[in-house]
Amino acid sequence: MDTESSGRRPDPNMDSSDAGQRAVTDQQASTRPEPVTLRLTLPLPPGVNNQYVTVGRRRVLSRTAQAFHKEAAAAIELARRAGTVTPEIEAALGQSPIGMMLGFFFETPHRRDLDGGLKIALDSLGRALGFDDRTVVDLHLSKRIDPLHPRLEVEIETIPGWEYDETFVYLGDRG
Repeated sequence: MDTESSGRRPDPNMDSSDAGQRAVTDQQASTRPEPVTLRLTLPLPPGVNNQYVTVGRRRVLSRTAQAFHKEAAAAIELARRAGTVTPEIEAALGQSPIGMMLGFFFETPHRRDLDGGLKIALDSLGRALGFDDRTVVDLHLSKRIDPLHPRLEVEIETIPGWEYDETFVYLGDRG
């Protein structure tokens, strides 16, 4: 592999099999799909202390949490009708690792924890958009204040080139 075609200098410590592997990796990178980004605004999710109730010996979603799931699904359905959420975006979200930025806009700065609505937000987004929240590999949260318009601002982006640490090799579930 020469410097002109790859933009890299040859590594004197790399044997020919490594060079072949690098060429495949460079080729794969050039055919990798572009990231897909989706921005949505959802209602502010309930805090974790308001998400579950005990019925007998079981913990179940509270009415507040159920209402959030419905409101989030309705907001995403409106985005579909507006053309913001397309079948191509939904397909990309279901086929790639995902990065998310979640901006929680609260009424006051100290009444709620930043992460209290995280799980229910991820669950609602995954359910409504057809992705598994276990595919989220990069997550950023921010706490903002807007007393007149509490909400959750979401930015989801596919990360087609995501790779786990090269030190570890995932061998799959064993048993």
